[in-house]
Amino acid sequence: MTLKELRQKRGSIVEQMNTLNDKALEEKRSLTPEESEKWEAMDAEQDGLRKQIERTEKSAALAKEMSETRNRTEFPEGKKKEGEKRDVPYIASDEYRAAFAHYLASSERPNTDEFRALQADSDVIGGYLVAPQQFVADLIKFVDDLVFIRGLATVTPVVQADSLGIPSLDVDPADSDWTAEIQTGSEDSDMAFGKRELFPHPLAKRIKVSNKLLRVAALPVEQIVRDRLAYKFAVTEEKAFLTGTGSNQPLGVFTASPDGISTGQDVSDGNTATTVEGDGLINAKYSLKAAYWDRAVWIFHRDVVKQIRKLVDLNGQYIWQPGLQAGQPDRILDSPFRMSEFAPNTLTTGLYAGIIGDFSRYWIADALNMQVQRLVELYAETNQTGFIGRAELDGMPVLEEAFIRVTLA
Repeated sequence: MTLKELRQKRGSIVEQMNTLNDKALEEKRSLTPEESEKWEAMDAEQDGLRKQIERTEKSAALAKEMSETRNRTEFPEGKKKEGEKRDVPYIASDEYRAAFAHYLASSERPNTDEFRALQADSDVIGGYLVAPQQFVADLIKFVDDLVFIRGLATVTPVVQADSLGIPSLDVDPADSDWTAEIQTGSEDSDMAFGKRELFPHPLAKRIKVSNKLLRVAALPVEQIVRDRLAYKFAVTEEKAFLTGTGSNQPLGVFTASPDGISTGQDVSDGNTATTVEGDGLINAKYSLKAAYWDRAVWIFHRDVVKQIRKLVDLNGQYIWQPGLQAGQPDRILDSPFRMSEFAPNTLTTGLYAGIIGDFSRYWIADALNMQVQRLVELYAETNQTGFIGRAELDGMPVLEEAFIRVTLA
């Protein structure tokens, strides 16, 4: 299917889901077990299509990038001309992949051409057992949890200091006075300033790898280790940006604190003890000043979004709306949302279920960007190489009025 067809199919499924839910709402009842099972199946299908659309868009961009890289590395003197036969079948070539596939599928000795193809680019660490690049890439595919707070936040490097100080206007002066021509109005003594401080905290992880594994593995082990360290550092940061305590780690937006977002920014009106309701979300959004709406983003766990998918407002309009146009995200009450595996999903009285806010008002101080140090001599006795990842950072909400948390009643 083309991207257009995928989006159209997803839109059609969403309409069917809404129709099924509308019928139950009109009859003032819950979905029957059969209807609920059907709705869940359609929801899974539309979400699968959403992921397929995202993958297709990313694959198209990646294919273009790989094609450009392949032309530079496989054929450094230019692309192979039509009809030209090369002595060396490069690892990513169709000839090499076909021969390798035959070898894997058959116990027979490869024919002469295949054997030549497999041996043609052999070196001291290769041979015909070295997998073609496409095969290796397939072996290491998996799904990572999304990390996105850093991309929404304001990030400031701290180069030559122990901390980052952020001046704040804690108390505004009172409104001006209507007065006479030669009068100055009442004197104001309320205006007050404060300061938010961020102290970067160290973050580290160590991995040891056998030197033999580094030498003989078909997979690029060292690159995998570096990539996974970077991702795991991002996950640890993401958890702290959302739920961190602020003690030797960042202060999260879901942690009530006078230093970040106090309980005065919690809105539970309209919700029940176990569910988020449409009125509750409306109350939350309209508790946020309209000046923040243009940049406001909801954050929920997928379990909460699943509840929200069935909610309608007083006019019968669904609160959740799919983004069916290229570049348009799904929205809740006309504001984009993100799903995080690290957002709260324990739905019970008094706990948080989500947040809406302008995350540019969440500040991150980086004293040391994530670095990986390679240790060769330290583990030489055990024939290992060590990899240490390090970072130093802090983070906190610096303006609480830019955030409203959704709380269960």
